[in-house]
Amino acid sequence: MKVFKFGGASVNSIERIQNVAAIIKEYSSDELMIIISAMGKTTNALEKVVEAFFAGDKENALQLFDGIKKQHTTTAKYLLVTHFNACIEQLNSFFTEVEWLLHDKPVREFDYYYDQVVCVGELLSTCIVSYYLNEMKVANKWIDVRDIIRTDDNFRDATIDWTYTAQRVNESIVPLFAANKIIITQGFIGATDENESTTLGREGSDFTAAIFANLLNAESQTIWKDVEAVMSADPKQFPDAEIIHELSFDEVIEMAYYGAQIIHPKTIKPLQNKGIPLHVKSFIDPSLPGTVIYKKQPKHLPPIIIIKQNQALLHLHSQDFSFVGEKPMSRLYEFFAHNKIRPNLIQTGAISLQVCLDDKSDKIDHLAAEASNIFDVQVEKGLSLLTIRHYTETLLDEMTTGKEIVLKQQDRQTVQVLYKN
Repeated sequence: MKVFKFGGASVNSIERIQNVAAIIKEYSSDELMIIISAMGKTTNALEKVVEAFFAGDKENALQLFDGIKKQHTTTAKYLLVTHFNACIEQLNSFFTEVEWLLHDKPVREFDYYYDQVVCVGELLSTCIVSYYLNEMKVANKWIDVRDIIRTDDNFRDATIDWTYTAQRVNESIVPLFAANKIIITQGFIGATDENESTTLGREGSDFTAAIFANLLNAESQTIWKDVEAVMSADPKQFPDAEIIHELSFDEVIEMAYYGAQIIHPKTIKPLQNKGIPLHVKSFIDPSLPGTVIYKKQPKHLPPIIIIKQNQALLHLHSQDFSFVGEKPMSRLYEFFAHNKIRPNLIQTGAISLQVCLDDKSDKIDHLAAEASNIFDVQVEKGLSLLTIRHYTETLLDEMTTGKEIVLKQQDRQTVQVLYKN
């Protein structure tokens, strides 16, 4: 059994949906668990609906949502003939689910409403794709993933209840494969024990696919993207970036940690735990080999370049010139946790330390205010962070020549350089 995940770019037009169906048809002799994201920019559009609703502008929220309804109805109209009426009936039930909420007034926190509304994007896209596959004589079973994946109520970044979810997979998903080769469901979403919709945070659809791969003991997971494979750098910034055909789980986690827009570490862990290989392939040209990520440690990787713009540096100095020891450091990490901040680089000295962060003004202001209780704090902005894995001194010199370096940190495999823009 294989797990496939198709992202929003793969289903953002009628032609792309037809292409996804063609790919699935090629594998229709296999058992497939297929996870599909919301179409194109639907999630962004739904976010605007939530913002309008929460601001008390019900009419604007309903108008914005009406645009999303029309887009999906039109897509179904162009794709479907014999299955059109059944599809529209199911789509209307999802539309009603959101509209019922939008006619109310917000009495709970924003993140709760965010999840109740935004989750519909995946429900709409999978509904249309499932009916289109049936129209193309590719039999499949559609399921609502909220009936399977149980989470806590930490809306927008919910935590999986693995025990309950595993039980639901065994009770509900495994038996379905006795009668169905292909099961279609949603990424990114789950539900609490009170049947309130939740979302799983960044790269949630990839994570959903990994959850099913782990619990179904899949032979592999494939993420279908609009790129040829994993690259050694962003090809938009570095046209001579190399394709990397093999990567280890550890290397991908390192790359993601340093900011590469690749696979989120939370997606890797369920696969790594069971040794399930992850393939990254192009939905534009499925014949290309792509990248495989597995336990094996490939040798002779090229330098991997990651640049993070919009960085800020906090200079923290001991107020009484005492050593920056265990107690102030533990307090600092409490501040990180409280403000939901992950530092990109920390450099410590005897009586001072420097912390590089993404420049999100509200979070940095809160962190600086809290840290000022135990440190003298200065903030420096307008910086970029260069990270090179498997660097060479020649490449490092080439990348940093002429730059005003603020901070540098390196070991045998990785170098990080923070510089002024």
